[in-house]
Amino acid sequence: MILDAFFPKIPFPDKYTLKESLGGPRNIRLVIQYKGTAYAGWQRQKGNIQTIQGVLEGCIFKMTDEKVTINASGRTDAGVHATAQVVNFHTNSHLGPDVLLRALNSLLPNDIVVRYADEVSLDFHSRFSAKSKTYAYLILNDRLPSPFFIDFSWQIHKRLNLEKMRKAANYLLGIHDFCSFMNAGTPVKSTVREIYRLDIENIPPFIVIEIEASGFLRQMARNIVGLLVEIGRERRLPDEVPDIIEGKDRSLAAMTAPAQGLFLKEVRY
Repeated sequence: MILDAFFPKIPFPDKYTLKESLGGPRNIRLVIQYKGTAYAGWQRQKGNIQTIQGVLEGCIFKMTDEKVTINASGRTDAGVHATAQVVNFHTNSHLGPDVLLRALNSLLPNDIVVRYADEVSLDFHSRFSAKSKTYAYLILNDRLPSPFFIDFSWQIHKRLNLEKMRKAANYLLGIHDFCSFMNAGTPVKSTVREIYRLDIENIPPFIVIEIEASGFLRQMARNIVGLLVEIGRERRLPDEVPDIIEGKDRSLAAMTAPAQGLFLKEVRY
């Protein structure tokens, strides 16, 4: 359900977890939640541009006097939220995970919260160790807008055809070259990804689209949602999806869905 995502179950497999510190450099893993509205995305940028990574690294510096680099499971865009973003960083600090969690939450603004912290082996990397990521997209499909969800949903007033959206979603499952769903800006070695699950759930007045995949290209999740909404509006046909995939051309797919409806929901290891 919608609210379950905001209070995620966080247990990890024991593969990377350390029962006690072994001395030397330490690898700390955090699970963080954030409201992305006020930030220019995850990735640190030059100048006085506020980003999630920049704020977190600044708070860790205040605590440890170390300039660390935080690795994230995925670089969310400006305005995108996270209910369970997984990050890690290396440190020489002797502060335990529980102390780090409490201290960070005392320094962070109220739109960023650390919900979990532990120490893991040095070979753990929040991005490269991940097996899959799940993004959830929230659509408020109602005749009238809501002021309460303006920062957390795409508000669409015309009733969407869910049957056609689900038919289109089936074409996207499996291993494909998702070049048609990648926005320019991030060089990648391959544009092939595997979508394990693409669910469209109707919880009136909300529609929740969840996409679990081996990985995501730049704005891939939002571009998929954009196409599904165009099909739900009956401006495109579900049977067009295979040709869009095969065309490997971004101009063939639909608009990019607005950032504020997207949540990084879960990362599996």
